[in-house]
Amino acid sequence: MKAIILKSFGGPESFELCDVPKPVPHAKQVLVRVHATSINPLDYQVRRGDYHDLVQLPAITGHDVSGVVEEVGAGVTTFSPGDEVWYTPQIFDGPGSYAEYHVAAESIIGKKPASLSHLEAASLTLVGGTVWEALIVRAVLRVGECILIHGGAGGVGHVAIQLAKAIGAKVFTTVREANAEFARSMGADVIIDYQKEDYVDSIMRETGGRGVDVVFDTIGGDTLSRSPDALAQLGRVVTIVDTALPQNLIQAWGKNASYHFVFTRQNRGKLDELSALIERGQLQPHVGAVYSLADIPLAHARLESSNNGVQGKIAIAVDRRLRESME
Repeated sequence: MKAIILKSFGGPESFELCDVPKPVPHAKQVLVRVHATSINPLDYQVRRGDYHDLVQLPAITGHDVSGVVEEVGAGVTTFSPGDEVWYTPQIFDGPGSYAEYHVAAESIIGKKPASLSHLEAASLTLVGGTVWEALIVRAVLRVGECILIHGGAGGVGHVAIQLAKAIGAKVFTTVREANAEFARSMGADVIIDYQKEDYVDSIMRETGGRGVDVVFDTIGGDTLSRSPDALAQLGRVVTIVDTALPQNLIQAWGKNASYHFVFTRQNRGKLDELSALIERGQLQPHVGAVYSLADIPLAHARLESSNNGVQGKIAIAVDRRLRESME
């Protein structure tokens, strides 16, 4: 099978398209023909070497799968060959999704929502699970609360807006002016152009000085230290960004704030919950660009660009027939 191999830590040029043996499913495992995957910030962080102590080279990376079951191992009862499935591979525990085939434990795989294409489904597994973990499990966002979502036009942000609205929250989000209409179409109530206005000033004005109940950080920088200035009493800050920047959280103490650091965990339950939202028309992933398996280095370079022009996710068409349908 064809696979993109990370030969060394570094830039996008560290990848190489290679022929490697097709994996074989063992007991309680499923072999999936990968139709599509997608690109996440975690992907280029792994490639750069941010997690070099957890990744053994050469490696197949990638963290999203949408495809079709090819073969099942002994003891598998949930899936049969021909079933359409989606999931996030176990992170830092075996080969990833940048390949034509992938083997995964039956327990982390879900049945792909019928209304989603493989490209759409592959763009949602990791970010959808991350958003669910952040807003539902950790922040415990409730009906009627207010939330500030940083980066509302991004892969995580546009999903977070939709999930927060499905819960019944009022959504504030920070975006560039060019992405304002896209964020609004996702359901955002208040758009803050962070290039023209300080988000703390905007939040305090819009909430009459009360602040928001939850801040969801997808951008890093000084967000952890500045978030309390925009928080209501007993507010919650949830971040998915790994930052080593020293930050003073004294203002969080004054707000009785709680902080949650989220690294998503893989399980079928979150996928099933996301599927229910999709079936009710409350969640729809947006694919902003599509590349082929061989062009994953170009997709990485684009996502890393500070102004990449992508709304939503960058998806990868892995299956040959899917690629040909795009040409």
